[in-house]
Amino acid sequence: MGGLPSPAEAEDIWTSIWYQEAHQSTAIEGNTLVLEQVEALLAQGLAVGNKELREYMEVTGYADAAKWVYGQALDPGDWAPDAPLNMTEVRYVHELALGPVWGVAPHPNATAEERPGSFRRHDIQSFPSGMTPPSWVEVESAMSDWVSSLSRISTAENHIESLAAAHGEFERIHPFLDGNGRTGRLLLNLVLIRMGYPPVIIYKRDRIKYLRSLQRADEEDPGPLGELIARAITDNLYRFVVPAVAGPNRLVPLAALATKERSVVSLRAAIERGRLRAQKGPDGQWRSTRAWLNDYVASKHRRD
Repeated sequence: MGGLPSPAEAEDIWTSIWYQEAHQSTAIEGNTLVLEQVEALLAQGLAVGNKELREYMEVTGYADAAKWVYGQALDPGDWAPDAPLNMTEVRYVHELALGPVWGVAPHPNATAEERPGSFRRHDIQSFPSGMTPPSWVEVESAMSDWVSSLSRISTAENHIESLAAAHGEFERIHPFLDGNGRTGRLLLNLVLIRMGYPPVIIYKRDRIKYLRSLQRADEEDPGPLGELIARAITDNLYRFVVPAVAGPNRLVPLAALATKERSVVSLRAAIERGRLRAQKGPDGQWRSTRAWLNDYVASKHRRD
């Protein structure tokens, strides 16, 4: 996994990314669970709030698929370095992500041959942007070509822009009846992880920018999408790197300060009680410093 620590070595940081990705990627598609509800669902199995079962299953399925993707950093299995992924993995990621929600709310137009993990057998109408996915009879061939094309990314002059173009191409093919956006972002992260990069999170607040960038990619200009992906890579790279080099007064995400004894949840609770100093960033995430954490721990021991 390049120079990044494995999920076993940086469990709290990976878990924080996992919560955020499961929340943000499903929120882009209309899921209404907030981050705290997602964390309760994934950490404790609690369906907090009065939401439809479908929404909880959307998050559960996405999280299952993301956990498998992250696991490739620790145990790549039979993965070959010259092939970023294969068709079986494409289908498997879709099956993981869509299986739970399909069990309670299957697509109303799906046939028995279009279950999770199977390519669509319906044609799809043109999107508002004017892009029209290929006929379903062309999907198998188009996806075979797409998977093969990924092997050229490692030799491309600009890896990230080439990967952005590939992500846009997947969404244009739209190989599945439902869940193409979620599956495409999961596959994007699978390739990134195998290239030694951290996974990316496309935030709901950037949904319009993301969709416009995909449209530009449809017009053979993957630059804006590449920039969006590059910034997302940098954001998560900082989660791993900054804690190792930051001074005691540098604001860092809570995941960078968490330990097995002090989880992100407990740190957030300390913030809410006014015990731990912190600042909330424009992305909605709390950040604190090592110095503030030390003050909190010292005061906690005094109270004990």
